[in-house]
Amino acid sequence: MKTSRRSLLIGATALGLSGCIPASPLVTSQAASSPLDPDLLPTPNASYDAWVAAFRTRAQARGISAATLSRAFRGTGFLPGVVERDRNQAEFTRTLEDYLALVASEPKVTAGRAAFARQGAVLRQIEGRYGVPAELVCAIWGVESNFGTRRGDIPVISATSTLAFDGRRGEFFEAQLIAALRILDNGDTTPDRLVGSWAGAMGHTQFIPTTFEAYAVDFMGDGRRDIWSENPIDALASAAAYLSRSGWQSGQPWGLEVRIPVGYSGPSGRSTRRSVSAWRAAGVQPVRGGGIPDAGEAALLLPQGPAGPAFLVFRNFNVILRYNNSENYGLGVGYLSGRIAGGPPIAGRFPPDRYGLVMEERLELQSRLNAAGFDAGTPDGVLGRRTEAAIMAYQQRNGLPVTGTPSQDLLQRLR
Repeated sequence: MKTSRRSLLIGATALGLSGCIPASPLVTSQAASSPLDPDLLPTPNASYDAWVAAFRTRAQARGISAATLSRAFRGTGFLPGVVERDRNQAEFTRTLEDYLALVASEPKVTAGRAAFARQGAVLRQIEGRYGVPAELVCAIWGVESNFGTRRGDIPVISATSTLAFDGRRGEFFEAQLIAALRILDNGDTTPDRLVGSWAGAMGHTQFIPTTFEAYAVDFMGDGRRDIWSENPIDALASAAAYLSRSGWQSGQPWGLEVRIPVGYSGPSGRSTRRSVSAWRAAGVQPVRGGGIPDAGEAALLLPQGPAGPAFLVFRNFNVILRYNNSENYGLGVGYLSGRIAGGPPIAGRFPPDRYGLVMEERLELQSRLNAAGFDAGTPDGVLGRRTEAAIMAYQQRNGLPVTGTPSQDLLQRLR
């Protein structure tokens, strides 16, 4: 989660996306780690044990019952892998094209449409109550936990107590630990089911404990706000409730893809908002035809410069960013929601990357590396560490300078 000092946490880290806990309301899917990893199993640590003993006194002074404390800490302990992950969060800089390849690929769109088909009726009920489009809530579900398949399995009490003890952001994580204990005290779940990411993000929509306390809802009406179970209804409704209370305007769009005039050099960026009439006068037009909706002031986003796709975004886009303060995240959720609803892919062409390769060439590079016996993983066009390692192995095998850097020359060699 990036915490932006607000309180949502999501988990893009499991996807290799940017996501370090202090900068935005959420962090995006850290749910991939497994407690079976040796460094995510409780490890003896006398200093941690002493910290927990002192914390119990503080927690009881704040209203946590002795019985809850005993239940919550039974079988838990210090997790060295959590500290390691917290201190080594790489800052990945992804282009929008790379980000969409990870969170809104064609297989993800297919999975999203299937998930919507399963949960469409209840998503429409949620939309009716909170005013947030069903497809958009489904898209958040997809970005946060891959439609519930990557919810996280690390005990939240162990994770948050470890990070509170570690002290780098002790105050923040102690607040999360107290909130997690109150969740148990309230009966929303049990200690064995209170699991999530290494940083404490929980459930289908990856709420951190303080956000759960403030915004989670019991849409099922069974007396519990259950975001952990196989049934995602409470989690989906909680995400909608959060967006609604953050200012979502029902019936208004988040944004749309547009076409800008050739040679456009006018204003862009979220800080430059203009009336719809001003954008029309500047020659900005929807890529699919028709007119720009009159949904109030809008900002023009050019995430990969004037040569790439362009978007006009309205007030509801900023509400999405309350979930995760990243423009790529907002565009990813908005785009995926449109695809789930049956909309087309982005019309604009993305420019070549810094290596001079377009998406099709990056996919070909990964495929050819695999075919040559150098494991670049499943081709997705996103050149991460696995592709880099495959390139380095190829270069070493073929007597080339070992740089790990993709290029047109490398692609030609592989053809």
